[in-house]
Amino acid sequence: MDWIRDHLWETWLALSIGLGVAEMFSLDLILAMLAAGAVVGMVAALIGLPVVVQILAALAAATAMLAFVRPAFVKRLHGGPELSLGHGKLVGTRGLVTEEITGLAPGRIKAGGEIWTALPYDENLRIAPGETVEILQIKGATAYVHPVATLES
Repeated sequence: MDWIRDHLWETWLALSIGLGVAEMFSLDLILAMLAAGAVVGMVAALIGLPVVVQILAALAAATAMLAFVRPAFVKRLHGGPELSLGHGKLVGTRGLVTEEITGLAPGRIKAGGEIWTALPYDENLRIAPGETVEILQIKGATAYVHPVATLES
């Protein structure tokens, strides 16, 4: 115990490094904030402040880091563009009708470089080949579409 008292700044440094290494395994950013508090304790030890002040400074710094810095880091790490994978990325895009689509008989559209079975979103519609449609929904391997008005010159 005397060695720790004689080498307080080294003890804080070892604690900080240990918490930093443990953070690499947890990736929660909690241990990193505690490691930052340990660094503040180390600085307090280097200045020569009493042990109680070092501990209080380390606790205050760690608490502040957990309360103010960590939420911003977590928000930035978990934020970002929404990824749409699979057939969901086709919803909202347009396709070209290759076979007539009616409420009674599914037709075909070309969308995203692939041929899809398609039904009209409104069962009473009849969509002719060559028309442009918007994909409103996909269920299974069937796209539910609605015609898009095109401007003619």
